[in-house]
Amino acid sequence: MTGLRRRLARGWRRISGVGEAELMPQARLSGPMPWVIAIMVAMTAIAAAAGLALHNTAEAAAAELAGGVTVQIVEASPEARAAQAKAAVAAIGARSDVVSVRLVPQDEIDVLIEPWLGSGVAQSSEGAVPVPALIDVRLSGSATAQRVDEIQRALRPVAPAARVDAQSSWLKPVFSAISSLQWLAVALVVLLAIALAAAALLAARTALGTNWETIEIVHLLGGTDSQIARVFQRSIGIDAAGGGVVGLVLATVVILFLGRRFAGLGAGLVDGGALGPLDWLLLASIPVAAVALATVTARLTVLHNLRKML
Repeated sequence: MTGLRRRLARGWRRISGVGEAELMPQARLSGPMPWVIAIMVAMTAIAAAAGLALHNTAEAAAAELAGGVTVQIVEASPEARAAQAKAAVAAIGARSDVVSVRLVPQDEIDVLIEPWLGSGVAQSSEGAVPVPALIDVRLSGSATAQRVDEIQRALRPVAPAARVDAQSSWLKPVFSAISSLQWLAVALVVLLAIALAAAALLAARTALGTNWETIEIVHLLGGTDSQIARVFQRSIGIDAAGGGVVGLVLATVVILFLGRRFAGLGAGLVDGGALGPLDWLLLASIPVAAVALATVTARLTVLHNLRKML
């Protein structure tokens, strides 16, 4: 009888007051669970940051190119090309829906084509490569197909060699690739959330098996399944909170480092992908979501196993 009383007393101390957490006697951040969660939170935050940056890049590029139109004067004769370009600028500038129109200087065109054709190939000399004249046009609204066709028809009498294209159409493959990468980032976040839930499930099952004798005593003392589940979910929640904070710090360091590296490229398309305050707030909520997911998973796992085994 003395041994049974001691076991009952130990069981009661483990479910009363602050001692109830001793059902899972694991030092915080010393076992594998917090570090597994830290790694998963870090990877989730990095994947989410990549997806948000891609979304910002696509939105910035689409907004910048929405009203952009490029007119090319494809004419072999330099004199005829210059005359048609001048007439095209005048015709486009007379439209009420045009915000700005600019004939791109030849030196800027030479800089653009130099990496592919080399220097001096567009000079007006025998054997030179004929380079189209370029006109940059900004419309007051989106450059729809209908508006592009209207400009094309308006230029036909004065610049028959003109070709009109919406600037956004050039980047359609890029936008398609960015969209695919965004869905990949979403898929990674979902997979990491599933993996985190699986880790919490395994931790709860392991703790149940380790403390099964104590759980039986708690039931003898009148403890309910909900009380026992609360003990486990509290312990796993504390581990998840510690691991989530560590993971978010690691992810923040990586994101800031990569952000500085990409900012050094000096590319306008990359600069548009910078994370804003709302993006950082969303990233900061990832550890909170991880704690909620881990505790809910632990509670459901414990309740399910208690109903099945007792």
